[in-house]
Parts: sequence; C-alpha cells; structure tokens
Amino acid sequence: MDRNTFGRLCRILRDRVGLVDQRQVTVEEQVAIFLCALVHHKKSRIPIPIDEACTDRRWKWFTGCLGALNGTYINVRVPIADVPRYRNRKGHITTNTLVVCDPQLRFTYLLPGWEGLAADSRILRDAISRPLGLKVPKGCYYLCDQAYPNAEGFLTPYKGVRYHLKEWGVGRQAPQTPEELFNLRNSKARNVIERSFAVLKMRWGILRSTSFYPIDVQTGLIIACFLLHNYIRSEMVVDPVEAELVNEADIDDETVNDPLLYGDNISSVEPSALWTQKRDDLAMEMWGDRNNGQV
Repeated sequence: MDRNTFGRLCRILRDRVGLVDQRQVTVEEQVAIFLCALVHHKKSRIPIPIDEACTDRRWKWFTGCLGALNGTYINVRVPIADVPRYRNRKGHITTNTLVVCDPQLRFTYLLPGWEGLAADSRILRDAISRPLGLKVPKGCYYLCDQAYPNAEGFLTPYKGVRYHLKEWGVGRQAPQTPEELFNLRNSKARNVIERSFAVLKMRWGILRSTSFYPIDVQTGLIIACFLLHNYIRSEMVVDPVEAELVNEADIDDETVNDPLLYGDNISSVEPSALWTQKRDDLAMEMWGDRNNGQV
C-alpha cells in the first residue's frame, strides 16, 4: 500500500481500536495485539447480486450471482502429530481455506483453519451450517468449480465437458454444444477468484511460506492478510499488485446494483434437480443467443 493508505490504516487502528506503539513488548506480543485489533475492527461486506442491467460481458449471464467461491491451500507449520491431517493431495502441509469474492476482487467471506486433507465440499457444508457462517439468500448463488455439488445457491460447470475454449474459436476450438459454452462462460466469470488469490499471495509473502507461529496464530495472520487486502482495494484507486498480473481483462465496477436485502438463507448443500434444470436452461439461453449472433 502507498504511504497515505498506510497512514490512514494506522489512524484507524489507533483511534478506533486503541492500538498503540509499545516498544517494550516482544515481536510475538506485537503480532498478537495487531491481530486482535484488526479482527476487532473488521466489517462485514454485503455482496451485491448481479442484476439484469449488468453490461459486464463476463457476468451479464449470471443474474442473481453474488460472486465466486473456491478453496485455496495456504502453507502452515503444525505439530508432527497433526501433519497427516494437514497434508493435502499434493503432499504439502497446508490449511484448506474457503473463500468467497465479488467481481471486484474483494473478499466477502473467509473460513480458514480446516486441514489440508479436508474436502472442499465438506468445508462448504460446515460454512453453511455455522450460526455466523456463509449466508446465501434464496434465489442467489455463487459460481463454483467441480469440487462442489451443483446445488441450490452454488452453480458449477458440467462435469466431463470441456471449457478451455474460445468464444469464437480464435486460436482454439469454439464451443460445439450448449454445455461447452456454459462451462466457458462460467469459467471466465469464476476466474475472478483465481485472480484474487494471485493478488493476495503476491502481496503477502507470509502466505507463500510457512511461519513459526502456532496454528491458531497462523490462522489469525491469514485472516489479517485478507482483511488488509480488502482495505487496500477500498482505499487505493489502483492496486499496484494487481497491475503486475499480465494478460488479464479490466475489472468492471458493478456499483449500479442495489444492496442485497437478506431474507431466508440456504441451509444445506445437496445436489438439486431444480438447479440442474436451472443450469440446463441457462446453457440453452446462452446457446440460442450465440447462434443469433449475440455475444
């Protein structure tokens, strides 16, 4: 972050939370004080669903979508007895962190702390079941990858269907079926969360390597990095870390939507025939418009 942004952050932590410069405490104590202050000051970010007026070519097909959801592995250090539980499928010792972001690369939900061995769908079910967990209002949904079930509130690609294609076949084969076209457009929109992970981990080196802190402190550091990411994106017009990502499209601002008013929320994550039909209908709508010459 630039100097002005850092200065505003210091004032927030000092004036609103009471964090002070204590030169007599240890580094470990300073880290603990900072984490407590930052987490105490965090604000919930209410996601805004895509509406029918959206003109962003990546998101306009997904009316009611709140953003993208995925998990990311973050390296951690754990006691030897816990290593098997934290060893992920690639053999690395990690925590599997569930993350939700909006189209502007801002994180709206975070659940760190799960072992690297844990399945993505299991972590999502835990997030939904928590009293203060992930809230998905009825009629809204997140875009997810195939590690999650195609269920109410969670729209996934078709399994066993290609999606690394090109819209009009320039350089690669164009989609040949409605399912391929749906997977392509789902992937393009959902790529926002992969970009947000890239920006986050480029910015914070502590997320790219293990630290010597206990696992509970490491979990707090993960939360702090996500919160600071959101703060930087809200305070700085241009994010210098994002600017380092090459060959990426610009982020369109969806500020025209009205804030979401919460009512009933989704309480389970199970495959749904209704949402299978919703995906089929959306795929056919995309296919029909494409064949009529629309983007």
